[in-house]
Amino acid sequence: MLLSWLPENVSSFGRDVDGILSLIFVVTLAWFIVTIGTFLVFVIRYRRREGQPAAHVTGERWREAAWIVLPCVLVLVLDFWIDFRGAPVWAKIKVDRPETDLVIRVTAKQFTWLVTYPGPDGRFDTDDDRTFMDEIHVPAGKPVQLSLQSQDVIHSFFLPNLRLKQDVLPGRTIFAWLDAGKPGKYELPCAQLCGFGHSGMKGWLFVHEAGDYERWVKEQWPGGRS
Repeated sequence: MLLSWLPENVSSFGRDVDGILSLIFVVTLAWFIVTIGTFLVFVIRYRRREGQPAAHVTGERWREAAWIVLPCVLVLVLDFWIDFRGAPVWAKIKVDRPETDLVIRVTAKQFTWLVTYPGPDGRFDTDDDRTFMDEIHVPAGKPVQLSLQSQDVIHSFFLPNLRLKQDVLPGRTIFAWLDAGKPGKYELPCAQLCGFGHSGMKGWLFVHEAGDYERWVKEQWPGGRS
């Protein structure tokens, strides 16, 4: 695998993201090899040699232009190709959010994640809300909508195992979604330098089997949730 060093993917759209990353990696590696290879050929072929004086080269305008224009055209073609391949993936993650009845508010602040669930009334900012620090609990295999906010500076909500990364801006509510297919505990760091305590801003995503999640919900709201 080209990206075997990445953490295990547990998201439905993670394979699409990995595919785009693999494409970028292959194109970048090929371009690097061609560029450095050409550089080495010129260094060896035109190196200084005893008894061989330096030549005065006046240059040829059209060849010089071709050395600039052709690589630029090639890079633009590759960029448009990658964008064309990546646009549907971007839309799937950022635009075409699936319908779901599970909405969680995540508020970033220096230097923690505040995770709020609506209570039995299904509405935020009421007395039956529950807020947790640095913990998100979700059921496996179910889409979850996230309402992302920031109280102070720019933060970045990042779930490496789900290939989900979204900057969180003060004064704005930004929606994202996730669906984790494998139960487990997954790291949630902040991926944006947000102050002196940035390195310690880390939470956890707990993905539960359906039955375990229902038990967790009943522990938080013994009277039940709608």
